[in-house]
Amino acid sequence: MMKKRFNLAELQPKAYKAMLGFEAYLQSSDLSKQHINLIKIRASQINNCAYCLNMHTEEALKNGETQQRLFLISAWRETNLFTDEEKNILALTEETTLIHQHGVSDSVYDISVKLFGENYVAQMIMAIIAINGWNRIAISTHLPID
Repeated sequence: MMKKRFNLAELQPKAYKAMLGFEAYLQSSDLSKQHINLIKIRASQINNCAYCLNMHTEEALKNGETQQRLFLISAWRETNLFTDEEKNILALTEETTLIHQHGVSDSVYDISVKLFGENYVAQMIMAIIAINGWNRIAISTHLPID
């Protein structure tokens, strides 16, 4: 069992409120709930964030996502269950989350802009940044899964 750590929201309420504001911005963006779910789940898988995976898979199910697709998100390249647009979102999520490896490739970026336009891609990048921040908060502070 993981040792309980401090509550970041209590110790740093202004920072935590800023993160919540970031999340509110995303909810008011043009991003569809399905796209946000894919981003949050794939980044949380890469980061091994159990807290966020638990939360966002439950949200995805409530938003109409299927269990089969949820089970296969980490193997999206090996299935035809995802559209070309969704595959691009997953690729952009992976490359941005693992940016230290080789950055975001021109091919993934160019396809993203072609499929969605710059404004939507900018919002996707912000969603990827947000979930990576939340993953780091949850993992570093040992947020428990209730």
